[in-house]
Amino acid sequence: MAVKNLESTDKLKKTSTEEKNDRWRYPRFFGKNDGEKAYITGEDAKHIGTVLRMGIGELAVICDNEYNDFLCRTVSVQKELVEFDVLESRPNEARPSVEITLFQCLPKSDKMDFIVQKATELGASKIVPVLSKRCVSRPDKKSIVKKILRWEKIAEEASKQCGGGKVPEIGKMTDFKAAVSEYSKIGTGILFYECGGKSLSELPVKEASKIGVFIGSEGGFEPEEAELAENNGIIPATLGKRILRCESAPVAALSILMNLTGNM
Repeated sequence: MAVKNLESTDKLKKTSTEEKNDRWRYPRFFGKNDGEKAYITGEDAKHIGTVLRMGIGELAVICDNEYNDFLCRTVSVQKELVEFDVLESRPNEARPSVEITLFQCLPKSDKMDFIVQKATELGASKIVPVLSKRCVSRPDKKSIVKKILRWEKIAEEASKQCGGGKVPEIGKMTDFKAAVSEYSKIGTGILFYECGGKSLSELPVKEASKIGVFIGSEGGFEPEEAELAENNGIIPATLGKRILRCESAPVAALSILMNLTGNM
């Protein structure tokens, strides 16, 4: 795919590695492109024109949601459509070497909003809301559809902010047994259990390509749930002697796993 060279653009003439990376620190969006042109529509187009007040000739980074970044210049700014020239492309540098799926048992109130945002920033590939026995929050079908739409929006905004190359998928709400059965056939599963388990340094994750992380809601997991998970090959693990809140546990777990796999 041929793209235009930036050397003729005075604004973008850089020499050091740091300065070259600065070329990509512009407003970031997810959109379509054909290698020569890129396009932003809908709410993001309105944001570009009315909030950012970007004019013709200004720069932005457009990601194709497949871990490819495109440095672009605006050529047309309209209310529902912004058109760009593609100047340069590169693989997204924030792509993790491991795919981590967070199976998060539903917490109360809006804690899941925070969890989705932080899990996205930390590089989770997929986030699945799970109903376990100790979940107090049990939204009906209509409510969960609205919540998932909100979480998808939160994940997209967090991906833009952190420089992610792909918005994590928000899975359909599932029950704990189904989540365990599904993931035990896919990759390395880890259940963080308040009653103990292996330390993170003992987990076989350094060479793993896919990891499933199970985090409980308020009150954690029932013993029979932990037993079910272990019987299906999910490894019980601990985050230490302190009991973390359900919104703190996924942040700690993902941070450590990303570090152990060389992604932090």
